[in-house]
Amino acid sequence: MFADRAKIIIKSGKGGDGHVSFRREKYVPDGGPDGGDGGRGGDVIFVIDEGLNTLTDYRHKRKFAAEPGQEGGKKKCHGRDGEDLILKVPAGTVIKDVETGKVIADMSGDNKRVIVLKGGRGGQGNSHYATATMQAPKYAQPGGEAIEIEVQLELKVIADVGLVGFPNVGKSTFLSRVTNAKPKIANYHFTTLQPNLGVVDMDEGFGFVIADIPGLIEGASEGIGLGHEFLRHVERTKVLIHVVDAAGVEGRDPIADIRAINTELERYNPELLKKPQVIAANKTDAIYDPESSIIADLKAEFGKEGIEVFPISAVSGAGVKELLYHVKHLLDKLPKETVVYEQEYDPSLIVLRDLPYTIEIDEDGSYVVEGPKIEKMLGYTNIESEKGFLFFQNFLKEQGILDELVEKGIEDGDTVRMYGHEFDYYK
Repeated sequence: MFADRAKIIIKSGKGGDGHVSFRREKYVPDGGPDGGDGGRGGDVIFVIDEGLNTLTDYRHKRKFAAEPGQEGGKKKCHGRDGEDLILKVPAGTVIKDVETGKVIADMSGDNKRVIVLKGGRGGQGNSHYATATMQAPKYAQPGGEAIEIEVQLELKVIADVGLVGFPNVGKSTFLSRVTNAKPKIANYHFTTLQPNLGVVDMDEGFGFVIADIPGLIEGASEGIGLGHEFLRHVERTKVLIHVVDAAGVEGRDPIADIRAINTELERYNPELLKKPQVIAANKTDAIYDPESSIIADLKAEFGKEGIEVFPISAVSGAGVKELLYHVKHLLDKLPKETVVYEQEYDPSLIVLRDLPYTIEIDEDGSYVVEGPKIEKMLGYTNIESEKGFLFFQNFLKEQGILDELVEKGIEDGDTVRMYGHEFDYYK
């Protein structure tokens, strides 16, 4: 099946830790700190690949991670930066955060290359922390943490014009008539299971992209059938052509069909009904009843809404040219830019305070703070020194731990315990 959705987990590279070491050379008994900086973690970058038109590559692999930065070394050697992770997607792919449902990036228009997750910064080695009073710092800065999130990839076809209509009304035949597209055509429902794109070439070099949006059914906006899979492709288009069976070959009522589809569009996204619409009353070559008034009825029903009705035959080509010129006229009045969804969520704003930690009040009234990042930081930091203690205190502040202690009612003089260390709290 056409792969236009995929759910994957992406992770940036962790920054390399700064190194703690001291010069150990002959005749230099008291060598200073020479720990090097850690390397930067790799970014997760999405790029458009014009050769792709599906998200198949992401249907069978779930996890993707950039390379972590390398730890710093002795003699102030800088750790190697982690390799960036490049993920190629088709144009029109929207990247959403699964947890919030918000748009992170829309790979359309000028967004050819987007850094979605930044790698962790490299930690500074202990050579950065030497001072006149602290000449042998035994601590270094840990590398910045990696960021891991789950994202939803959704491919929304980029086309100027969308063909909508119930199954078997002749959309695929119309598309093959006006473009070089070769859609699959057969007489059964859901023949088209993926959007077919074609380019309409007109006079004076003017052309536009047209998409045959797979046949909709009532209840599509609620996900019935393949509703949501199809409706998302309508969002990109600027003009909608309703293709209806004017001959009633399957006994359908064209007016009722248009109303039903508009209802589904409105339920899915009310903004869709603001797009200009045109009605292509197809299969006029099969209207044998000279008394048939369906074309007049369509014009009477929708003309008052400013929607033009064009009787056409996708098979013979009758009326198609007039319809296309009307669509061209509508497009001329609309902005030329591709519809691009604005960013609603920036994962780079996820900071280390999102890492888990707990604050519990013990029976003796002391505050017990625990968490993997805190334990790791204590292992890196010489809190016996004034410089090291200030370093650790700034870390607690950056993580929001001090603010949360205040929220829990801590007061001056209260005890804070962390992995065997005890501190008296003072503002």
